[in-house]
Amino acid sequence: MRVIATELPGVLVVEPVVHGDARGFFVETYHAARYREHGMPAAFVQDNRSKSSINTLRGLHLQLRQPQGKLIQALEGEVLDVAVDVRRGSPTFGRWTAVRLSADNFRQIYVPPGFAHGFCVLSPIAHVEYKCTELYDPASEIGIAWNDPAIGIEWPVRDPLLSARDRGHRTLNELLDSLPRYTEPA
Repeated sequence: MRVIATELPGVLVVEPVVHGDARGFFVETYHAARYREHGMPAAFVQDNRSKSSINTLRGLHLQLRQPQGKLIQALEGEVLDVAVDVRRGSPTFGRWTAVRLSADNFRQIYVPPGFAHGFCVLSPIAHVEYKCTELYDPASEIGIAWNDPAIGIEWPVRDPLLSARDRGHRTLNELLDSLPRYTEPA
């Protein structure tokens, strides 16, 4: 597998080795020791899967009390997946990175704790699966406005399909006091 560092420390793009022939393909989508060697945790405790239609935007989400690291991949279709550094005091606070994940390119993105996450569906349908380092805790989940001008994410859709919850998220500046603090790496 090939692991590509992004401009946000800890956010990694994974390109697994795909073995294909006339029958189809085989790909190893997770191997604890190999992922750990590249700075991703060896322990994921929950897997989630979503199905969404074109122009759906999910996010930007994070948990405060039980911050989740996420390893995300598209099993069907294509999405633009986004990570935003929301750790107060971080040298990259408020910056974002994006990668296209699709069933055809097999790419994954690892989004560490302390980052908000979201994605936008580019294909008619997308099935997205992600592994989480902590269990879902709805009481500690917060969201940041997908279109926060202070972040300036270049989403490929101007009028996305949003959940009622995602429509009501506040901006990064409005949430500043509740966001996690950055700690220097050891």
